[in-house]
Amino acid sequence: MSKILIVYYSLFQNTKNFALEIARQTGGDIRELISEKNYSFNYNTAAKEVRSEIARRFCPKLLSGNEPIDNYDTIFIGTPNWFKTMAPPVRSFIRNHNFEGKTIIPFSTSGGGGLGEIQDDIAKECLKAKILPGIDVSGQIVREDIEKWLKGILN
Repeated sequence: MSKILIVYYSLFQNTKNFALEIARQTGGDIRELISEKNYSFNYNTAAKEVRSEIARRFCPKLLSGNEPIDNYDTIFIGTPNWFKTMAPPVRSFIRNHNFEGKTIIPFSTSGGGGLGEIQDDIAKECLKAKILPGIDVSGQIVREDIEKWLKGILN
């Protein structure tokens, strides 16, 4: 089996819980992306900050999680769905690495917006990678649903 890495950014722990479940089921290594600047915990303020960063395609500096990925063949990339796309710290991670020859699997958490454009946006940034079908979880992480998805894409 190939070496697996699960990389994620999580503001309110939902994406983190999803990443932990993927790691538990795959035995992959896990890596949290931590941005130099924290977002506001006030929803309206955070939404304004994020909307501006996404519009500018801003890539914040990462304090952790940006270590080399050379030893991994399969990389799960997790993000909250923010305005139909990935969180800016995830874009930073993607832009700082070469994914040529790697298999990328997106996953997201949302309030009901699904994957939005996240899978397409990741594919545009990782042109020389193989992108497998991602999944979004809205609400509670259900172990059996994750297991079914993983069996469908990894076998």
